[in-house]
Amino acid sequence: MNYRDTLNLISRITVRRAWNAFKVYTSYHISRFTAKPVQWGLPISISFEPTTSCNLRCPECPSGLRAFTRPTGMLESSFFKQTIDEIHKELIYLIFYFQGEPYLNPSFLDMVHYASSKGIYTATSTNAHYLNEENARKTIESGLDRLIISIDGTTQDVYQQYRVGGKLEKVIAGAKEIVKWKKALGSHKPFVIFQFLVVKPNEDQVDAVEKLGKEIGVDAVWFKTAQIYDYENDPNGLITSIDKFSRYKTNAAGKRVPKNKLQNHCWKLWHANVITWDGLVVPCCFDKDAMHQLGNMKNQSFREIWHNENYRQFRGELMKGRKNIDICSNCSEGTKVWG
Repeated sequence: MNYRDTLNLISRITVRRAWNAFKVYTSYHISRFTAKPVQWGLPISISFEPTTSCNLRCPECPSGLRAFTRPTGMLESSFFKQTIDEIHKELIYLIFYFQGEPYLNPSFLDMVHYASSKGIYTATSTNAHYLNEENARKTIESGLDRLIISIDGTTQDVYQQYRVGGKLEKVIAGAKEIVKWKKALGSHKPFVIFQFLVVKPNEDQVDAVEKLGKEIGVDAVWFKTAQIYDYENDPNGLITSIDKFSRYKTNAAGKRVPKNKLQNHCWKLWHANVITWDGLVVPCCFDKDAMHQLGNMKNQSFREIWHNENYRQFRGELMKGRKNIDICSNCSEGTKVWG
């Protein structure tokens, strides 16, 4: 994050949002101290899912594998606006992403514009296959604050080993369109990030992607650790040999395990959450198939769900034994994105 992007984010903090953030932060630390779930505020950050649909078939992604048990669909603009109207005065950061490719939703950029008009910092992640000239211009005009472009290789043969069905040339062309229209419209937004998911096939291209990012003119290049579902066996041969870019390590018994120590607390359960395209509220981005449904916005308001018994129970169970919660077992908390 550069200074301009940082100042842009800070500019979204109102007195009401700051007070809410203080309540959330205080609640979290009181909960840790007492080992009892307390929540006085509303989320600082929310992930809203534009769609579960995707054009690619990445081997460690439920959307790409078409492996969901939950239905595929598109977030409706009316439902999105209704939710934002309810919580925007407390909300600072909105991520338009969970599963799927956001640009497949025809109303996606209209929803970005609506959230931006409420003074919320907006971000999304894309495989960039739909960043043609028109969409690139509309992206700038929408007021989007951060655009993460997944680029997991600098040559087609390497890129397609993870981004199955993808075309690297489209990713590069899309990034160039965004950079071009930022300049043409005199905008410093969005902050454009090349995100490189480090896996075994592309680990030799770490330096190359940094060079490519500079040539195109993106604002930053980040390196992300990969979540592998069957990390003990790694059937797709994706776990990198570069230790700092791996979520996993080998223990004294010679068994591969996550680096995360899984202590019985989680900041994310206090300051953020995820809303699926069809209104299910789930704890975090690791519940990809929405198996831990804490509420349904077809039946309750968001505020009611955030403070309901389901949420209190889930936070309480996490504080008693996080290792017993399936979606926590492969969590990346404690590992980071390098940029």
